[in-house]
Amino acid sequence: MKENICTLIAVIGAIFTSLVGGWDSAMNTLVIFMAIDFMTGFVTAIIGKSKHSGSGKLNSKAVWVGLAKKFCIILMVIVAMRIDILLETTYVRDATCIGFCVNELLSIVENTSLMGISYPPAMKKALEVLQKKAGHTNTDAQNLLDEIEKQEDDNGSKKL
Repeated sequence: MKENICTLIAVIGAIFTSLVGGWDSAMNTLVIFMAIDFMTGFVTAIIGKSKHSGSGKLNSKAVWVGLAKKFCIILMVIVAMRIDILLETTYVRDATCIGFCVNELLSIVENTSLMGISYPPAMKKALEVLQKKAGHTNTDAQNLLDEIEKQEDDNGSKKL
């Protein structure tokens, strides 16, 4: 029985890895960022500062919506992989992974900012570079960076 379960898990893992185009650093980073974003969102909700519920508290509907979004991100990576296969290229999937990594990173920063964590200038600069590299012109991302800067100005000192 144990061998059958292990075999089933291996087959599912192989199919998943094949669908997303392999398990490389881009996919590994994306999955790690998705997990960190989920955890920081969860902690933000536990301390009552979530922006995804009216009360700022933990909300099961918001958790399920977040998980559904993560699932859809994986589906978009699969779509990008299939486009790469059709076009006989290798960059559409990688660009998709990088773009979603930047989105996840910005969400992590937003969650931790809601917790009261300030960021050093080097981190803010790295976020700006990543945002430009991924081709993002998202005003929400820029607003987040401005909010972090304002928070540091309001506090007068940087919290780490």
